[in-house]
Amino acid sequence: MENMAEEELLPLEKEEVAQFLTPAPDSARVPGSAPDSAPTPASASVPALAQAPALSPSLASAPEEAESKRHISIQRQLVDLEKLAFVMEDFDSASSLNSDNLVTGNKQACPLCPKEKFRACNSHKLHRHLQNLHWKVSVEFEGYRMCICHLPCRPVKPNIIGEQIASKMGAHYHCIICSATITRRTDMLGHVRRHVNKGETKSSYTAASTAKPSNEILKEADTDVQVCPNYSIPQKTDSFFNPKMKLNRQLIFCTLAALAEERKPLECLDAFGATGIMGLQWAKHLGNAVKVTINDLNENSVTLIQENCHLNKLKVVVDSKEKKESDDHLEEEEEENLGNIKVTKMDANVLMHLRSFDFIHLDPFGTSVNYLDSAFRNIRNLGIVSVTSTDISSLYAKAQHVARRHYGCNIVRTEYYKELAARIVVAAVARAAARCNKGIEVLFAVALEHFVLVVVRVLRGPTSADETAKKIQYLIHCQWCEERIFQKDGNMVEENPYRQLPCNCHGSMPGKTAIELGPLWSSSLFNTGFLKRMLFESVHHGLDDIQTLIKTLIFESECTPQSQFSDHAPSNLNKQEENGVSVKTTDDTTDNIAQGKRKSSEMITNLIKKQKTDVITEHPPFYYNIHRHSIKGMNMPKLKKFLCYLSQAGFRVSRTHFDPMGVRTDAPLIQFKSILLKYSTPTYTGGQSEGHVPSVSEDTVADRVEMSVNDKAAASSCRRW
Repeated sequence: MENMAEEELLPLEKEEVAQFLTPAPDSARVPGSAPDSAPTPASASVPALAQAPALSPSLASAPEEAESKRHISIQRQLVDLEKLAFVMEDFDSASSLNSDNLVTGNKQACPLCPKEKFRACNSHKLHRHLQNLHWKVSVEFEGYRMCICHLPCRPVKPNIIGEQIASKMGAHYHCIICSATITRRTDMLGHVRRHVNKGETKSSYTAASTAKPSNEILKEADTDVQVCPNYSIPQKTDSFFNPKMKLNRQLIFCTLAALAEERKPLECLDAFGATGIMGLQWAKHLGNAVKVTINDLNENSVTLIQENCHLNKLKVVVDSKEKKESDDHLEEEEEENLGNIKVTKMDANVLMHLRSFDFIHLDPFGTSVNYLDSAFRNIRNLGIVSVTSTDISSLYAKAQHVARRHYGCNIVRTEYYKELAARIVVAAVARAAARCNKGIEVLFAVALEHFVLVVVRVLRGPTSADETAKKIQYLIHCQWCEERIFQKDGNMVEENPYRQLPCNCHGSMPGKTAIELGPLWSSSLFNTGFLKRMLFESVHHGLDDIQTLIKTLIFESECTPQSQFSDHAPSNLNKQEENGVSVKTTDDTTDNIAQGKRKSSEMITNLIKKQKTDVITEHPPFYYNIHRHSIKGMNMPKLKKFLCYLSQAGFRVSRTHFDPMGVRTDAPLIQFKSILLKYSTPTYTGGQSEGHVPSVSEDTVADRVEMSVNDKAAASSCRRW
């Protein structure tokens, strides 16, 4: 059948075949796409042209492909690609058509490769070529295969010499949805996935147009927010909404609510609004106590924020002018509006340079170091800056070179890597504040699975800036036993810095055993008084999900076991009635809240002065993981009982939110392991009871601890070499 087709095409004139097979000009079609229409040949060759479509199924479906504008590399089956071989042999070389290319006997050329790359061959060899080179590396989408194409469809940049390199065209894919050409297969998969996330499928390139999928409405903390269909995947043109960051939003809301009790009204800024969910919660629940500004550089996000404001019955102010709505339905709802929200569309750095704020929240995509200088430029005295960092790959020491580039810190993966990440961010914030002649007071720092949140209070003045800069120090970390200690203050170079470590690994192990990490924040990460006010605000606003975490932060800031704190908890909590509603408050906030009345200016002034002199309980830095330091062949005691044992030994101890099995204590590691071994039982006894083992002396305990450390060090050295 194929030979018959070749014989019938021979009487055609060269110009007619070239006119029929040559694609349309670039101005009339997408590069590399099928021709939209074929010109009518001479009347003498009409019978031959009438038989050609019957012999080539690809030509029979040419009108359909022209309508959908699919490239020839996009086929449903491998057989369809093979049927294009004979016609595309002349299609690739239509500009230089000759009789030798038409008469090739049983040989066929690849329709997706130029002659210089793949010459005409037999059908079985062509089948292997199409299957192995084109079909196996294709990208599938809705029953179609986007095969790799080697034709000169996309422009290639000239080389340095300026020679023509058209013969070295790179392989590429043609998108079935749009006219884009993608070089790599992984990039093509991501390109198609983005089309699917935006709702752009096969129907988007056909003549029939479909309606855009409607936005979804979600509800969080009594706030309705309209999100795009692909809200869970960040895109350049779409607003990103992460439901897993609910804990982060509640922490920031409690922070702002506690600050609103000190002074009113507050100028608040959500520098990266996206959907505007955070600013909407501030304005809806805090009312006239805050003046919210939501900013975003993306135009689609700004439009979505304005729609969400009207959805929650909040007025939108754009460029200091109230936005007028022509819709009668919205005009009827203006009387029920709860507050005003100013929506801006500009770069966050520019906005923070132009205006002053009392509260600034930074939550960019990735690191936030590029916006810290602008945030501290115009922040008011005793204002609060909250920073959310989601670049956990660099902060958690998975990409150490990125951490060195962004934060200027040298870090490694340790057992306390989450607290190390929090101290890295605080150090970056402190350096940015010091450059603006401002100091900081860390209110709390949280490092969870998806983010690192740092909230600091700004203290103006060079004295505060100097005190803040002194708290940025380097950390000495032992690689064998993971003991750690901050370097001592002073500019003098020590002869042997290993003496600062409590362990003796340097004397018992060959070579260098410790490394220098940092610079890090060396002071406290929590303010107990502010955390208690946050706990009261969470109870007042009914945020039950966040109360457990705030309580854990309070225990951690005081370095007190939860059992001891719970004994004193009833005395710290009193019931107070506000407007007929019974609300639990703490002793710190009972004196600061007037029943049924707003605070006077004198009370606010006294509260601000009190905030300056808040006593921060210095908790021990870092923590130990009880499983990391377990003794081989011994059953460890329960974590709660182990905390009691450490407390009975005279050490400060508490659990930490950074690690569920972590223990924050001021005990040295040798004492930590000694007590852990003292109250552990041998595995062979099969018992789970904990208690003191009388047959083991204190010297034997210390020897066994040292032996376990040496065994681990020897094992590590074997793995190292």
